[in-house]
Amino acid sequence: MLDKIILWLEARMKPCSFKEMTGIECPGCGLQRSVIELLKGNLWESIRLYPALIPVMVMFLFLFLHLVFKFKWGAFTLKVMFIMNMSIIFLHYIYKLIIT
Repeated sequence: MLDKIILWLEARMKPCSFKEMTGIECPGCGLQRSVIELLKGNLWESIRLYPALIPVMVMFLFLFLHLVFKFKWGAFTLKVMFIMNMSIIFLHYIYKLIIT
């Protein structure tokens, strides 16, 4: 079943319109491939393609739990997680621009 989902996702990957217009990758480039690699069980390849994927997933899980259970420090924690995720995305984007 998972194989069919992975094949379906791979067949429907959308090209990055920003990269098509400018020739430069956007900060979100690699996210689709990273999700597919994670579904395949290739954790390190997923992290290599888009290092912020797992922290973003954890942040959304925490957001859901905070909305349900109303944690005392939930809003502050979400702000910190958001800043950390944006930092990872920004640093990875700068790294990709320098390396490629």
